[in-house]
Amino acid sequence: MEKMHVSQYAPQERTGGAALVAQLMEEGVRDIFGIPGIQLDWAVEAIRQQGEKLRLIVPRHEQATSYMADGYARTTGREGVCMVVPGPGMLNALSGISTAYACNSPVLFIVGHIPSDTIGKGYGMLHELPDQSGILKSLTKWHGIARSAEEIPALVNEAFKQLRSGRPRPVAIELPTDLLEARGVCALLPAAPAAPTAPNDALIRQAADLLVNARFPVLYVGGGVVAAQAGDAAKALAEKIQAPLVTSENGRGAVDDRHPLALTALGRRAVLPHADVILVAGSRFLDGHGTPIQASENARYIYLNVESNDVGAPRREGLAVAGDARVGLEALLAALPADLQREPIADRVALVKAWSSAQTDAIQPQTDYVAAMRSTMADDDILVSELTQVGYFSNIGFPVYGPHSFITPGYQGTLGYGFNTALGAAHGNPDRRVVSINGDGGFGWGLQELATVARDQVNLSIVVFVDGFFGNVRRIQKRVFGHEIGVQLVNPDFEHLGRAYGLPTHSVDSPAGLRDALETAKQRGGPALIQVSVGEMPSPWALIHPFVPSPTPVPPNPLGEP
Repeated sequence: MEKMHVSQYAPQERTGGAALVAQLMEEGVRDIFGIPGIQLDWAVEAIRQQGEKLRLIVPRHEQATSYMADGYARTTGREGVCMVVPGPGMLNALSGISTAYACNSPVLFIVGHIPSDTIGKGYGMLHELPDQSGILKSLTKWHGIARSAEEIPALVNEAFKQLRSGRPRPVAIELPTDLLEARGVCALLPAAPAAPTAPNDALIRQAADLLVNARFPVLYVGGGVVAAQAGDAAKALAEKIQAPLVTSENGRGAVDDRHPLALTALGRRAVLPHADVILVAGSRFLDGHGTPIQASENARYIYLNVESNDVGAPRREGLAVAGDARVGLEALLAALPADLQREPIADRVALVKAWSSAQTDAIQPQTDYVAAMRSTMADDDILVSELTQVGYFSNIGFPVYGPHSFITPGYQGTLGYGFNTALGAAHGNPDRRVVSINGDGGFGWGLQELATVARDQVNLSIVVFVDGFFGNVRRIQKRVFGHEIGVQLVNPDFEHLGRAYGLPTHSVDSPAGLRDALETAKQRGGPALIQVSVGEMPSPWALIHPFVPSPTPVPPNPLGEP
């Protein structure tokens, strides 16, 4: 008689920890960033039993778990998963979760909990918080808590449904320690499918009509276009209607900067004031003061966004199209007349590109440091920026050639996120080189993770610009008050620190020195720590954010009109 095979989805008796791990693997999870602790013991044991099929990557601080998961998610296109103990473990990881929330990053945050029959009782259990669930709900798109071992697979599956539909943002599940140890008859579920939101056909046709009849349309794309893998659709649409394609800071990489129609946030100053139709795709379209990006008073707007909160006030009134950026842009392209012919505008955009380059080239030494980094990196290598003088400048001055290759903290502006986030990117992309740029201030948040770099030998070049100050805070204090306080740093010798961890190290003081050190690191492969001694640098803010007063020259009119 032929032997019968039991379906992988048939109910089986498992511990809650085993059920968690089995469903994670069913969803395609390969790596988990986490730190073991007593409330997670049964989950960690289940991970161990999977051997090489599932990696537990353990950093030295809980803050790194969520940053690493974010960097992993934003550079691989797969969900990032992190796991911590309750209470202080969860609190330590929340800065990374808030950054992932700001940057549309699909991160699953697994949080242990105290025994289920003590939750909310105030007994003073180990790692107890008054309302752990309430804290998680405020910083995630969706939250769930297990009530039995049997429901853990369904809870995990629902988390991935949330991650793979609507706006990609972190989700959280809480797992009481007794339920991870308890045994139950648990049934796994098929992996949650991707479920992008399709736009309304009638609204797409209206949007297409506006674009067809536009005199000078502009396509403005944000991080939602990168998250939805919609860069090719955006490029094809811009080429079809001959529109400048402006990328926001979070949208950089959606289209290669070398494309003849592509502009950065600096270039938008030249095209938006003259646009008569502006298609905003996957972007909040707000500046740092919460006001709409400045554009022509007479422009008509099309807002394509999966998030309903990002298409209404305070933005100017326009045609709101709810939908996934890729599905929406592809639908718009299909709705345009097949025989549509528009006058080529690459020569006009070239004038704006030249003007933008002239503005950025004047910011020294940042321009030369950025050029040094770019010259040693392949097109798809990954740069993780930071809140440092070279990092700020990189938002407009570093050429980006592809998606998932330029990472910032978005509107969260999280000082110290960069090194840890770069670690996650490096673990998720072993065939791509990652460059992490840091100031000596922000690097202090996570320098203990040099131990993680040394252990795992990831292909990561860590650049630390050292001036001995919280430089941006210092500049603002001096400009506003004429004095400074609390901004001077006491640093280790970073070259010696790297050697203490057994890492290849370099100490340089010029763009040429940085270029040579990065080239050496590239040829050697694996990790490197590069200390760059610098002085006070000129502010790049007037170029990056239009609300900062600036003597910046008036940009050219791409229409060639007065």
